[in-house]
Amino acid sequence: MGYWLFKSEPDTWGWPDQVARGDAGEEWHGVRNYQARNNMRAMKVGDRGFFYHSNIGKEIVGIVEVCRESQPDSTTDDPRWDCVCIRAVQPLLRPVTLETCKVQPGLEKMVLINNSRLSVQPVTADEWRIICDLGGLA
Repeated sequence: MGYWLFKSEPDTWGWPDQVARGDAGEEWHGVRNYQARNNMRAMKVGDRGFFYHSNIGKEIVGIVEVCRESQPDSTTDDPRWDCVCIRAVQPLLRPVTLETCKVQPGLEKMVLINNSRLSVQPVTADEWRIICDLGGLA
């Protein structure tokens, strides 16, 4: 299983919006960064991801699952852009802030800390475990 992190501005699309989509999930459209797109192209159905509120809160608030592999983004006719579909799995019992991640041993190399602008990013298995522990999902 692969692990990822999806960043969203909560005033545009937040955790409650993702949860409201239910099992159908939501297309993670609108990504216009090649590295983020390539990350989505590498995803498989069943991969898990953290749902991160950027700008407001700057915290990991939930876990999502890839429910459809990468396909053309329905919001553009430009064939360069793809996206996956994700569905909410569960909230973290305690949101994990960016500030917590910055000082937590074992997360020093996490992409969230070192490339904070990337909207879709990989997470290692060790990072996944640490964040889940911090979030009360041990």
